[in-house]
Amino acid sequence: MAQSKVEEIVTELAQPLVAEANLELVDVEFVKEGRDWYLRVFIDKPEGIDLEDCSLISQNLGAILDEKDPIPQSYYLEVSSPGIERPLKKPADFTRFAGEDVSLHLYGPYEGKKDWIGTLKGLEDNQVVLAIEDEEHAIPYDSIASAKLYVAF
Repeated sequence: MAQSKVEEIVTELAQPLVAEANLELVDVEFVKEGRDWYLRVFIDKPEGIDLEDCSLISQNLGAILDEKDPIPQSYYLEVSSPGIERPLKKPADFTRFAGEDVSLHLYGPYEGKKDWIGTLKGLEDNQVVLAIEDEEHAIPYDSIASAKLYVAF
C-alpha cells in the first residue's frame, strides 16, 4: 500500500480520537527507516502535550488499527509532539502562528529563492505573508512544499 494512502487512512481514523481528547492532529507520517516501517502521529494543544496525551492516543489508535488492520506490513506506532520546529500543514496554521518565525521551502524559486526565513504575518488571499527585516513578501500558498516554525540556535 502506498505511503500516502496509509497516511490518509490513519488520519481519518485518528482525527476523531484526537478531537475527542481536545487535541490537534498535526501530521501523520508513514516512513521506512532501514528495514523497519514507522507510523508517526504528531499531536498538539496550545499549552503543549504531555506523556499522558501521547499514551492515550497511542493506546486508543493502536486498538483501532489492530481491529481495522489497514496496514499490511508490520510497523512501529509512535505518538509524539511535533516539537519546537512544528510543521505548518494547514492554512489555519499560518493564521494561528502569526508573529512567529518560520522557515519555508518552496517547490520552485519565488523572487529567486526557494528557501525563506522570516516572521509570519499571516495568510491573506491565499498568500503567506512573511516579514524579513523591513520588507513584507507575499508568497503563494500553493508554492510552499514545506513550512515549519523556526528556532535559531
